[in-house]
Amino acid sequence: MALKRRQKISPSFSMSSMTDLIFLLLIFFMITSTMVSPNAIKVLLPQGSEQTSAKPMARVIIDKDLNYYGAFGNEDEMPLTMDELTPFLQECAQKEPEMYVALYADESIPYREIVRVLNIANENHFKMVLATRRPDKN
Repeated sequence: MALKRRQKISPSFSMSSMTDLIFLLLIFFMITSTMVSPNAIKVLLPQGSEQTSAKPMARVIIDKDLNYYGAFGNEDEMPLTMDELTPFLQECAQKEPEMYVALYADESIPYREIVRVLNIANENHFKMVLATRRPDKN
């Protein structure tokens, strides 16, 4: 009776595919985390039909109680007064000369507050973007 010998199974495990997978996940999370722009202050934005593709570097936020906040890049928002807004934006422009300034204004604030910020941007030759929320698709 001719019995065949079983081939021995190697107990080693190849980790190369696992390291490739971990590397791809790391790249994915690094790329997506840089695209996220934190907005911790709750502002109800007016609705708009167009969305801009410009990535703002500085953010000016006006909430419903007329409190001003400013942030540069991915930094956290800090409270500002109207007098501190111009030096803040000029400091941001020194860091990044070709920056866009995004204005996040609650839809219930008076229009004159938006115009005041737009005038500051115009006087200092800053590029402004008015942030809106996406239209509701029914």
